[in-house]
Amino acid sequence: MTAKSAAVAPADVPVAAKLEALLTLQHLDSQLDEIRRVRGDLPEEVRDLEDEIAGYEVRVKKFDEEIQGLNDFIKSRKQASKDAETLIKKYDEQQQNVRNNREFEAIAKEIELQRLEIQIADKKIKESQYQIDVKNAEISGTKSKLDERRKDLDNKKGELDTIVGENEEEERGIMVQREEATQVVEDRLLTAYTRIRGNVRNGLAVVLVRRDACGGCFNTVPPQRQADIISHKKIIVCEHCGRILADVEARAV
Repeated sequence: MTAKSAAVAPADVPVAAKLEALLTLQHLDSQLDEIRRVRGDLPEEVRDLEDEIAGYEVRVKKFDEEIQGLNDFIKSRKQASKDAETLIKKYDEQQQNVRNNREFEAIAKEIELQRLEIQIADKKIKESQYQIDVKNAEISGTKSKLDERRKDLDNKKGELDTIVGENEEEERGIMVQREEATQVVEDRLLTAYTRIRGNVRNGLAVVLVRRDACGGCFNTVPPQRQADIISHKKIIVCEHCGRILADVEARAV
């Protein structure tokens, strides 16, 4: 691979050097693809478990907040019941000093209203306590699932860390080489390379012509086009699959 000189911009680098860098980049990316293939679905499984755990944690927090709200409501209803009892006691005392039946009946009505207030408060307290019990049961079930998922996550992370650890040094070295390879290729070409890699199943964006055929899609490459590829004067892509044709592999005599 041709390293970029500090005084040379990618646009001024010869096409042959760019093609060589792209071939190197493709080789390195294929190595990274293989390393990541070994990891399989583990990274995605870890992310899914983390998202699921976060969802359960949000659910538990929401239940806790709802229970706190219900407890506050129960507290307010108990206070209302106490206030009603205080008023009933006060009205009972007032009834002892009424001057006529009209005042007696008016106070009796107030007492009845306060007793009704106590009944309503008791009913609301019972309903709220039932809701708390239901939500506590939901929390218990959710926390059980949360514990299971956390164990699963620990196991998956352990597997992934082991695999990553085995290849960490190699992957780091490849990334350093990859960074060097990109220095002689302008952004426009790197963008095209990345786009092609994303559009093909095997991740091969840069290939050689082998036995008169594209090394990616295996369609025939005409002799004149092969001659243009060998000249390394411009970037040429396969007219069938769009892959960059970096060179023509020499045939064994």
